[in-house]
Amino acid sequence: MIYVFDTASFSKLKHYYPGVFATLWAGLDSMVKAGTLLSTKEVKRELQNGEPDQHVDAWVSANGHIFTTPTAQELQIVSSILAISHFQSLIGEKQRLKGTPVADPFVIAAAKARAGTVVTEELFKMNSAKMPNICEYFNVPCTNLEGFMALQGWTF
Repeated sequence: MIYVFDTASFSKLKHYYPGVFATLWAGLDSMVKAGTLLSTKEVKRELQNGEPDQHVDAWVSANGHIFTTPTAQELQIVSSILAISHFQSLIGEKQRLKGTPVADPFVIAAAKARAGTVVTEELFKMNSAKMPNICEYFNVPCTNLEGFMALQGWTF
């Protein structure tokens, strides 16, 4: 199974110090080596614009190859997502005016194109344009970081 991480899930990893949760980080590294954990360049851009964390930043730098450039198929899926007027609110006023990255549709597209699962900290809200809602609409499995760890059978 392929897992495509959103920015918030990477950011949440800052609470899992590598010296204490060594097996978590080893598991992530193992998945990267197996090619089953990835993300998108837009997520990397969002991480670079966010609050720095030495552990997460170091891991992201060491594993920069997991941040993929969208394929033609993924761009078509992004286009399909944004063609739905309700989901266009993914791109907020700030992003439009400042040109800041918007990773959500790219994360969903990367997962859909690979029959993977989105890992995000966003919560499903009725009638919302949150990632879990869009994933449901496009039949893309979606979980959060805790659910991801449970799916791996990891306990700490």
